[in-house]
Amino acid sequence: MIQSNLTSWTGFLLLGFSDLSPQLQLRLFALFLAIYLMTLLGNLVIIVIITLDATLHTPMYFFLKNLSLLEIAFTTITVPKMLTIFLLEDKGIFFFSCAIQMCLFLALGGTDVLLLTVMALDRYVAICIPLRYMTIMNKSRCVALVLTTWIVGIVVSVGQTSFIFYLPFCKSRTIYHFVCDIPPLLRLSCSDTYANEMVTMAASVVLLLLPLLFILITYAFIITKIAKMKSTEGRHKAVSTCASHIASVTLLYGSAMLAYMQPKSNYSQGKDRVFAAFYAVIMPMLNPLIYSLKNKDVKQALRKQITSNLCPKKV
Repeated sequence: MIQSNLTSWTGFLLLGFSDLSPQLQLRLFALFLAIYLMTLLGNLVIIVIITLDATLHTPMYFFLKNLSLLEIAFTTITVPKMLTIFLLEDKGIFFFSCAIQMCLFLALGGTDVLLLTVMALDRYVAICIPLRYMTIMNKSRCVALVLTTWIVGIVVSVGQTSFIFYLPFCKSRTIYHFVCDIPPLLRLSCSDTYANEMVTMAASVVLLLLPLLFILITYAFIITKIAKMKSTEGRHKAVSTCASHIASVTLLYGSAMLAYMQPKSNYSQGKDRVFAAFYAVIMPMLNPLIYSLKNKDVKQALRKQITSNLCPKKV
């Protein structure tokens, strides 16, 4: 079926934001280019700092380092093509390239969500079972958790992508989006997409609702534990270690659920592009700011690295 589609349907037109005025497109090009460069720089700084500073070689920062790697990959799947559409008006994307982009987009997005769920587990163990923290969250278990997020994200994305690209696309070849994503492609199919919508909803339950429920339960235990702490300093430290994670979860889950957990009849290309731009372009830029500005350890490590490089000790 995919081979027959490839021979009869060479590709799609990915419009991005080309329906907007040329002046606004130029401004958006400059904005998204700046955001992309800031995303690369911010996340690379987080990765380098965590790698170089031995005091940050803990489970929490191991997960944060992997989150930064994910954010770089996630935004690279979408932004370069978007910038090409803005600058060169190269809107064409081959059928197979569109399928690959969708698969990677969904895999990285799903892994991102699951990794935030693992980070909630890490905070629960650190605050509620502190004496056993390093035993429970040992290196091998941390690696296994990260690998599990990748495996689940990839398996779900491959299944979703295969199910979407078995559809016959005969209404149009114009995708009113900046990325090959599920909602805009469902609108191009001339067949009944009810089963596909149900699969998308089921995948959203697996990658959004169940992880969110787990995070909420985890934080219910964390809040209860914090409320019982007698030390004000202890409560403040516990809250500060969770604040960045809560901010990331709220922003990512909010935009992702608005994009994917709605029926096809409620789909709006304008709103959908905005939601997708937020979690696929803006969120990867915000995460380094959220975790570095709110995290005393990261700021101290960054200052230490800057000082050691600018003012090396004399031998």
